[in-house]
Amino acid sequence: MGKRIGLFGGTFDPVHIGHLRGALEVAEQFAFDELRLVPSARPPHRDTPQVSAKDRLEMVRLAVEGVPPLLVDDRELKRDRPSWTIDTLESVRSELAADDQLFLLVGWDAFCGLPTWHRWNELLEYCHILVLQRPDADSEAPEALRDLLAARSAADPQSIQGASGQIAFVWQTPLAVSATQIRQSLAEGRSVRFLVPDSVLAYIHAHGLYRAPN
Repeated sequence: MGKRIGLFGGTFDPVHIGHLRGALEVAEQFAFDELRLVPSARPPHRDTPQVSAKDRLEMVRLAVEGVPPLLVDDRELKRDRPSWTIDTLESVRSELAADDQLFLLVGWDAFCGLPTWHRWNELLEYCHILVLQRPDADSEAPEALRDLLAARSAADPQSIQGASGQIAFVWQTPLAVSATQIRQSLAEGRSVRFLVPDSVLAYIHAHGLYRAPN
C-alpha cells in the first residue's frame, strides 16, 4: 500500500486555527502520512496577499512545527508565475510512487468555482479531491460540475481506491475564524490571541505585520 498525501493550499495571510484544526481533522480521518500546507505566491482567483511570501511561509512553518503529519510545501513560492493548482499537482505527483494516493483539499466555495481553474478538467488525473463542506453550505453544485460528480463521486470517502480520480465530500463544522477578520483586528490594534498559534502571533508582532498604515 502506498502513502496517502494531502495538499491544502491557500494564501495563509495569516495562517490561523481554522486552517490548522480543519487540516488536522482531515489528516487524522484519512490517516494521511503527510498533509502539506501549500502557500500560494500569486493566487489567480484571489487578491494579492497583504504580506510577503517569505513572511507567510515562515508563519506556516512555525504553525505546523512539531505537529505531524502537517508539513509546509513551498514549491508554489518558487515559481515566477501564477500559482496554478494543476502545476503543483503535476510537480508533486512526479515525486511520488505510482501507488501513492494524492488528495487535494478544497472548500465548498472553491470547489463550486472549479470550472474557472486553469486546466481544471485534468485535476483528477493527478489526485482525488476532498471537498470540505460545511453543514450550512448550498448543497447544489453548479451545472458544469454535475456530470463530473455523477461519474467520479465516492459515497464513502474512506472507500476511495487508487492513486487518483475520485471526489468525496467531507463534512466539517469549521471554526468561525477568517484571515480577513484577523487582519482587521490587528490593524485596529485588537488582540488576536487564540485565533492564531502563539508562535505565529509572536512572529506577527516581531515583524510588525498587518499594522494599519500611518
